[in-house]
Amino acid sequence: MKTKDRESRSVREDDEERLVEKLRKIEALFARATTAGERAAAESARDRIRARLEQLERSERAVEFRFSLPDDWSKSLFIALLRRYGIEPYRYAGQRRTTVMARVTRTFAEEVLWPEFQELNATLRSHLDSVTKRVIALAIHGDPADAEERPGQEPKRRSPQGFLGAE
Repeated sequence: MKTKDRESRSVREDDEERLVEKLRKIEALFARATTAGERAAAESARDRIRARLEQLERSERAVEFRFSLPDDWSKSLFIALLRRYGIEPYRYAGQRRTTVMARVTRTFAEEVLWPEFQELNATLRSHLDSVTKRVIALAIHGDPADAEERPGQEPKRRSPQGFLGAE
């Protein structure tokens, strides 16, 4: 059993290493790396993006943007991306917990920040989805099929937690 645990841990670590490398490559892409050497040097991508941000801030005024994110995973990733580039994330009292505010130039937000976030988020969500499905199949039940769809009308009554109770 110990061998199987070690093998499973090794597979997870390999998956995580591949994911981290893929995320670094995405960052290098958005840093507009022009040579194979630059693409391989993903660590310098952050510096190139910061330099581009500084250049844009000299020629364009930063404005306040509101980013509405679908879930906590996405919000965590987006906040980390903002902080990576030295941008302070915030939100106002009364805003949803998945809303993030930031002051950036429009060009940076539209050409770098949001497209890079979308690419990173899609990659991360794909990984989290596969891990979730694998864990559920191993720990709960191996049938990954969705619930059967039947004709009819959806019940009108719902409890606050979504439990319907008897009809």
